[in-house]
Amino acid sequence: MMNKKDFSIVCIGAGNVATHLAQALQQKGFHLSQIYSRTQESAQALAQTLGCAWTTCLEQVDEHADLYIVSVKDAVLETVISQLAHCNPDALYLHTAGSMPMEVWKGKFKNYGVAYPMQTFSKQREVNFEEVPFFLEANSPENLSLLQEIAGSLSPKVYEASSEQRKYLHIAAVFACNFSNHMYAICQHLLQAHQLPFESMLPLIDETARKVHELSPVEAQTGPARRYDENVINRHLNMLEEEPKLAEIYRLLSEHIHLYETTNH
Repeated sequence: MMNKKDFSIVCIGAGNVATHLAQALQQKGFHLSQIYSRTQESAQALAQTLGCAWTTCLEQVDEHADLYIVSVKDAVLETVISQLAHCNPDALYLHTAGSMPMEVWKGKFKNYGVAYPMQTFSKQREVNFEEVPFFLEANSPENLSLLQEIAGSLSPKVYEASSEQRKYLHIAAVFACNFSNHMYAICQHLLQAHQLPFESMLPLIDETARKVHELSPVEAQTGPARRYDENVINRHLNMLEEEPKLAEIYRLLSEHIHLYETTNH
């Protein structure tokens, strides 16, 4: 077992994932030595919460850490990695991206991997990491074992997943989380346009989420699209005539639900 207090961690990034992960690691006794962010406000805010150093310059990132966790936008990940060449060559280097392969590290460092916490993170909301599944990948059995120890200190839900598998985890999560949340935004838009409160939908939203803990999503599906009640569907489409993009979303989803129900029963 590692000595957590002597295991120095640098977080590259101070966004939603980095903020929650850094705080959770510190709460479990790990030593957070430094935060990097390209903006002073973000770097300083997280560093003050953790009581550690911060920088907005990658060239000034601590050279002596044991673990570097890179949580930045996919578009800049490889650029950021290339600017860490001055850091400890014996350290373990991780990124937390769902859709980026582990191989972005190859040829740059000898110890590397991925720790993908599959959860939606917002800075203003607390996260119970004991309920967060971690999907891990590393370039050697030794590094995987170390990564399992680190992730296992945060959550009992620790799994191995290849870069290929993780791509499908990520796209599945987009459907389950991002797209479903956008449906809530459309719901709110329609209600507000007719002076109706969005909170009236919360019991329905909550029950829909609870049902899939006990039923498969196919079994839990209800509504006019499942029955393919064309009278209701056409009436709804007529109501959306002035918002053709919403009408198209409604039509496509209704058709797909009907097709999915037909082929999966």
